[in-house]
Amino acid sequence: RFMQMGVQCPCEMKSTKKLFELEDKVALVTGSSKGIGLAIATALAEYGAKVVVSSRSQEAVNEIVTEFKTKGYTAMAQACHVGDSEQRKKLVQKTIETFGGIDILVNNAAINPVFEGLESMSEAVYDKMMNVNLKAAFDLSNLCFSALKKSKSGSIINIASVEGLKPSFGLGVYGITKAALIMLTQVQAKEWGKYGIRSNAICPGLIQTKFSAALWKNEGLMQQVVKDLPAGRMAQPQELTGLAVYLASNAGSYSTGGIYTVDGGHMIV
Repeated sequence: RFMQMGVQCPCEMKSTKKLFELEDKVALVTGSSKGIGLAIATALAEYGAKVVVSSRSQEAVNEIVTEFKTKGYTAMAQACHVGDSEQRKKLVQKTIETFGGIDILVNNAAINPVFEGLESMSEAVYDKMMNVNLKAAFDLSNLCFSALKKSKSGSIINIASVEGLKPSFGLGVYGITKAALIMLTQVQAKEWGKYGIRSNAICPGLIQTKFSAALWKNEGLMQQVVKDLPAGRMAQPQELTGLAVYLASNAGSYSTGGIYTVDGGHMIV
């Protein structure tokens, strides 16, 4: 029936193993010099993608790409503060100039500069978080739209958070930005599906990164958090990468508009 309609499944006649291959795919990953972003960039490169490693520090991304190349990966380093519109444009432009297109966009970069209640949040901090956590993903996706459309199998992966699904004290505005990012994901999926572009969100729980250090370095708080989690521990960044590869590849060709938690059971506590 699909063939009669002129629609062909990207996974047709391929072995399951080959569905995950990313050869000839170009992946742009923001905030990828450390933590979750680095883990995802590494995984995509391992599966054959040409990866653009990006963060605010050119020195940091240069170091990562040098390491990637020693492993035989194809990669490019391009500094970008995602809160700066001109730097976002340059990042996309340089990616297309170097690799000829974009097939996978991972909007990972985010900030959470404060840990306090809504009533104590300044307008400046609110605006900064909205700009980096939400507007940047919106704008980068739009900047990549033409390339993703040309790809015919474009994949956007927005790194949201369980905080966007269930609020915690002190993380109110961060949670608001991530809830909005989840809705952005679903709108992208609905509007851009006709162009062969899929959009999905990954919502991490407690992952051991520099970003979450204020939590896991607090021994008393960590004991309470871990006690309540069904998994009984926090995760390492690599534990998100299998899902990211799935969503980036033809293995996930029928997955769009999905909101996936990797949270050790946080959402069922």
